[in-house]
Amino acid sequence: MSLTLALILAAQATTPQTASERATDPQGTSVVTAPATQEGRPEGRLGTAQQGGGDVVVTARRRAETIQSVPIAMSVIGGTALAETGTYNVNRLTQIQPTLQFYSTNPRNSAANIRGLGAPFGLTNDGIEQGVGIYVDQVYYSRIASATFDFTDTERIEVLRGPQGTLYGKNTTAGAINIITRAPSFTPEARVELSAGNYDFFQGKASVSGPLVDDKVAVRLSTSITTRRGTIWNTRQQEWQNSQDNLSLRSQFLWHATPTLDLTLSGDYARQNPNCCVQYYARVGATQRPLNRQYAALAAAQGYSVPSTNAFDRLTDVDTDLRAKQELGGLSLVANWDVGEATLTSVSAWRFWHWDPSNDRDFIGLPITTVSANPSQQSQVTQEIRIASNGKRTLDYVLGAFYFWQSIDTQGLQVQGPAASAFLLNPTSAGGRDPATLNGLTARNTIGFTNTSAALFGKLTWHVDDRLSVSPGLRLNYDRKDGSYVSTVTNGAGSTTLTSDQRGVLAPQNYTPSFTNWNLSGDLTIAYEFNPNVHYYATYARSYKSGGINLSGLPLDAQNNPILATQTVRPEKVNHFELGLKTQFADRRATVNIAGFWTEIGDYQATVNNLQVNVLRGYLANAGRVRTRGVEIDSAFRPTNRFNVYANAAFTDARYTRFTNAPCPPELSGGTALPVVNGQIVGTPAAAGTPGNSLPYCDISGQWLPGVSRWAFSYGAEYDLPATVAGTEGQFYLGYDGSYRSKFSSNPSRSAYTDINGYSLSNVRAGFKAPGSWNAFVWVRNLFDHNYYELLATQSGSTGLIVGQPGDPRTYGFTISKSF
Repeated sequence: MSLTLALILAAQATTPQTASERATDPQGTSVVTAPATQEGRPEGRLGTAQQGGGDVVVTARRRAETIQSVPIAMSVIGGTALAETGTYNVNRLTQIQPTLQFYSTNPRNSAANIRGLGAPFGLTNDGIEQGVGIYVDQVYYSRIASATFDFTDTERIEVLRGPQGTLYGKNTTAGAINIITRAPSFTPEARVELSAGNYDFFQGKASVSGPLVDDKVAVRLSTSITTRRGTIWNTRQQEWQNSQDNLSLRSQFLWHATPTLDLTLSGDYARQNPNCCVQYYARVGATQRPLNRQYAALAAAQGYSVPSTNAFDRLTDVDTDLRAKQELGGLSLVANWDVGEATLTSVSAWRFWHWDPSNDRDFIGLPITTVSANPSQQSQVTQEIRIASNGKRTLDYVLGAFYFWQSIDTQGLQVQGPAASAFLLNPTSAGGRDPATLNGLTARNTIGFTNTSAALFGKLTWHVDDRLSVSPGLRLNYDRKDGSYVSTVTNGAGSTTLTSDQRGVLAPQNYTPSFTNWNLSGDLTIAYEFNPNVHYYATYARSYKSGGINLSGLPLDAQNNPILATQTVRPEKVNHFELGLKTQFADRRATVNIAGFWTEIGDYQATVNNLQVNVLRGYLANAGRVRTRGVEIDSAFRPTNRFNVYANAAFTDARYTRFTNAPCPPELSGGTALPVVNGQIVGTPAAAGTPGNSLPYCDISGQWLPGVSRWAFSYGAEYDLPATVAGTEGQFYLGYDGSYRSKFSSNPSRSAYTDINGYSLSNVRAGFKAPGSWNAFVWVRNLFDHNYYELLATQSGSTGLIVGQPGDPRTYGFTISKSF
């Protein structure tokens, strides 16, 4: 905060501007704006990529610019469009952004990817960072769990694709989701939005803003509440699961401290406490294990059957209470000092995240794993200082320094139940299937983590002439990560003296990993304006994703001791190439933007399975090389003032180009013979004498990366008719939004059992709105009640059971909003 005080004192000596000369952009940056820029800030249907006309001002490069002139592949979604399409979190955002993927088995175990890159697919590991940055009003959110919360009082969302390390505080190698909330207003205003629907859905949003001191201090207060009963019925616990229960509060105070200095103090708090998150029986696939160790025989031996073998009956009988409670919040202070030629910005922030879960990790109604929880508490502090040139001149620039500190404390607990021996042990082992062998086996994990990162970054733009610009950027980054992992394992009698069977399932571990690294990255963009409506650009970026440490347990050697060589993970090395074309025509009633990209990553960070078949946790490793390439098209058309249509497409070819020691897919688990891939034997035998270990490695070079579809589309249209209702002028409207994703892999090593078939979704809405006043409409999501999976996964113990997380069924309801 001392940096902000220094800005206040220094600003007293500056030459003031008149209020009419200064405007505050949505990021809080004081900028001198021409009338054209002010006119260029309409909140489009779904941003420029959908509205088909006009210009939208964005702050993707930390300066106010029109989206069509920014040489970055990006999309913008306005707040009105978010409300009308029911896009109130990042998961819903994927349906209108085909290059964005978001997967979540619970808030902590979530991943946001762009173009198939960003985070390992599978269990979250706190020891590494995400490649997609999430920013809210310039503040970096280090926990991906924040993406599961509702958007609150949002003005717009910018989705940037490709490396952004020379513009943003935290290095992001895959892209960024830049969320901008509505700023405090000196004109009194209020908004109320209420929605209700089936499954007892209710959502209420409200905000109020106005001056506390005329032309000096303004405030905005916002809140959001979402509740919905679950969509999955638990026949054992007699309750609905996968519910929603969200609360968000936000406050902002804007102070015009001097004619050239603005300060924004923001505070937010959010709480989720749903009865969530369940994955359950989807199908069974044969493995290479003996038949008496595959799911069908194991379940029959226990006299067990699931409530339904059709996942879309939405029935489960998991026997562990579910909980996904989390709280997050923080404070930030943003200072913007206009010194004439440039704007100096300071962003100071503190944030916290508390996680209190309960999971059923065997996914069925048998007491195999009766407790699986990793409560966690996180704090983070960030400080960014940035100077950005104002206006447009021969040399524009953004220069900055960034500091990040994070601390995480986790208290893990895992308890095995009376059915664990039957499901996890070889019947010929010493413990056999005696229930007492594993019943009550307990692992208590104490995990600590500190993360320090600092960077200097900058981006210059040299306008060679009125059409050609050259923009080099550099980033110098320092990362240090220190951790501690202590797992104490006791048997059912409370003793730490374990048998080999017990250690093969939960082995005590104690290690203190550490990672330190400096790296220099950069990019170069050349942009050419053929005419005011046609822009070309070409970009090359050399980027790094920080290395990390394993904080979910290590693989074990033949004596069930942790293999310490696997406790750290090397940085990813990224080479990125991109060509782009941004066009508007037909009197700016049509917009067509095209981007082609090719990205190669060395030392790709991937989640792999532990070498022990029976160990229940995965770990991180560097998986050789990855390549993703593709073409994206964002287009929008407004042929008449009453009708607009948009269509976005993404072709993404994302593959492992070299991953020779990957875990094998479930089809090959338990096999003693080496697998054959493309007619050749691959892999190496398992270490001799390792209990229960017969898995060879597999060469999955050339296979798809998990989680990304080869083809993805979003498309829609809206038609309106002018009308007057109860003396209020407005229009009736009918809107449609659709999306399609082709087949994708839902397992780090592709498996026929975990491929998710392509699916399309259709959403419709119809209503009446008076701009600036009323908006009332009915809506239906997943109109045709299409059955699809968001995720498929394997059961612990490699039994061949595949569990799934179905997407939402058809939902419907109505929304009414009023602006005052």
